[in-house]
Amino acid sequence: MTVRRVAMWSGPRNISTAMMRSFENRSDCAVIDEPFYAAYLAATGHDHPGRSQVLSSQSQDWRTVADALCTEEPAPVYYQKHMTQHILPDMDLAFTEQFTNCFLVREPRRIIASYARVREDFSLDELGFAQQAALFERECDRLGAVPPVLDAALTLSNPRDVLRQLCSRLSIAFDEGMLSWPAGPRESDGVWGPHWYASVWASTGFAAPVQGQKEEAVVLSAAQEALCTEAQRSYEIMLTHALRG
Repeated sequence: MTVRRVAMWSGPRNISTAMMRSFENRSDCAVIDEPFYAAYLAATGHDHPGRSQVLSSQSQDWRTVADALCTEEPAPVYYQKHMTQHILPDMDLAFTEQFTNCFLVREPRRIIASYARVREDFSLDELGFAQQAALFERECDRLGAVPPVLDAALTLSNPRDVLRQLCSRLSIAFDEGMLSWPAGPRESDGVWGPHWYASVWASTGFAAPVQGQKEEAVVLSAAQEALCTEAQRSYEIMLTHALRG
C-alpha cells in the first residue's frame, strides 16, 4: 500500500484537534494524536495536566516513535497531528523528510491567552513558535518551495475552500465529510483529552465566526505581551503563505 504521510505541525491552543477530526472523518484516513508528547514530557520534566497518564500511554523514546511514524501503514492517508513544542533539541529531523509536512498557525496573542487558562506559568519555548519557524524554514530549503500553511482564522472563515486547496496540495481528493463530525471524544484522542479537548468534544464542525459579530479583544499581562511580541514576527512570515478561501 502506498501511504500518504501527512504531518501537520502546530503550536498548542490552535484548531489542531479539529483538523485531526476533519481528516479522521475521511474513509481513507487514519490519524495519530501528538505521538511525541510522552517523549517531550520525559525530556523536559514539565508538569502538564495528566502527566503520569501521558508518560505511560506512549513510548518516551522519540526515535522509536519516529520509526513507527515512518513505517506503519494504517491507511492510505496517515494524518499525524504534531505539536511543534515537542521538537526536542537533540532530535534529528531527517525522519520528517518522509512526510508531507504542513503547518498550522494562529495569532500568537490568542494562543497565549488560551494556553494561560490551562497553565499559568510557561515560556515561549513551550508554545513552539521558534521550533515551528525553524522546521518551516528547513522544509522550504529542502523542497525549494513553500510547504502548505494554514491559518486558524482563515480556515474557520472558509473551511471548504481552504481544505480543498490543502487536499490539492496533498494530491488527495477533497471529501465533504471533512467539514463535519460527530460530537464527543474519540478512541484516537490522547489520554490528555479531558484536560485540553472540551471545545472540540462539543463541536460538530469548524466553528466559523458569526457574521457581523466583533471578535472579543484579548487582554494579556505585561509578561505575556512580551512573549507575544517575540512570537509575532515568525507568525507574520508564515501567515503570508497561508491558504485562503
